[in-house]
Amino acid sequence: MNLKEEILKLKSELDLTIVAHYYQRDEVFELADITGDSLELAKRAKSCSSKFIVFCGVGFMGESVKVLSPNKRVIMPKVACCAMARMIDLEYFEKSLRQINEAGIKNEDIFPITYINSSVHIKAKVGQMGGTVCTSSNAYKIIKKALKSNKKIFFVPDRCLGQNFAKQMNLQSCVLGDKKDITKADIICFNGFCSVHQLFTLEDIEFYRNKYKDILIAVHPECDPIICDNADFVGSTSQLIKYIKDLDPNQKIAVGTEYNMVNRLRKNNTYILSSTKAECPTMNETTLENLYETIKSIKDDNINKEKEIFIDEDTVKWAKIALERMLEV
Repeated sequence: MNLKEEILKLKSELDLTIVAHYYQRDEVFELADITGDSLELAKRAKSCSSKFIVFCGVGFMGESVKVLSPNKRVIMPKVACCAMARMIDLEYFEKSLRQINEAGIKNEDIFPITYINSSVHIKAKVGQMGGTVCTSSNAYKIIKKALKSNKKIFFVPDRCLGQNFAKQMNLQSCVLGDKKDITKADIICFNGFCSVHQLFTLEDIEFYRNKYKDILIAVHPECDPIICDNADFVGSTSQLIKYIKDLDPNQKIAVGTEYNMVNRLRKNNTYILSSTKAECPTMNETTLENLYETIKSIKDDNINKEKEIFIDEDTVKWAKIALERMLEV
């Protein structure tokens, strides 16, 4: 019996649900009961009745599921850490606030928004300050609502997402450290980024436009603003999937997001917008062997505590408030 068959056999005997992000390896992704982007996974995992959630993704995603479903046991075959999420911790958050304060903006005049690609501790801090979480699919609505507070938006950790939505909404933005006048910005961005989405360049776009007449370029808003400005479509993971699947099968398209997802979208006329393999290293850490060992440990009642998500009550309380503010929108 191979590993896949072993996993399916064990799964049938246990009260568990396998959850996998779109960026996971194909062999892991195809065994999942629930697939989606980070927000969709958190919502659907919350509504399922299983005692155990086996979450294949990166750490902040498992944390979000635990926050929204504290009574479920969330186990990760590999507790991989998103590089972007690691770019900001509480120390950097507080240091950034002080920098904004020194420019003459008080904390009570700041509305913090954290991209879901952040640790549970950042989500909790944002919740305490009256702020909220957002994803790439709902950032427009979240920012639009936040503007009603007449406060400066402090957007963490992805500068590209903050800048791209500011441009889309005709707002002024700045990145902390870029020497622009913070007081003139509607959105103040922390200087974080996704290393995968930074791989796509104008040269890549020009290459495909020169090679194929009428090709479309579709990218994720984590890409640099100049890439988004030169694309035909900009959208979240789920929005990209819908856009591409709705195209005529003969329409050629080059896509600027993670390789594994792009590779399984369409068999023909779909290209990755990069000369290198745009594969998220941390998303690809989870292997079939990791998944098998994790499910076997549940069967044997011998779960590795380092792979289970534990969060203290106070952090859960405030992070949940920040997440639920987002879900209300």
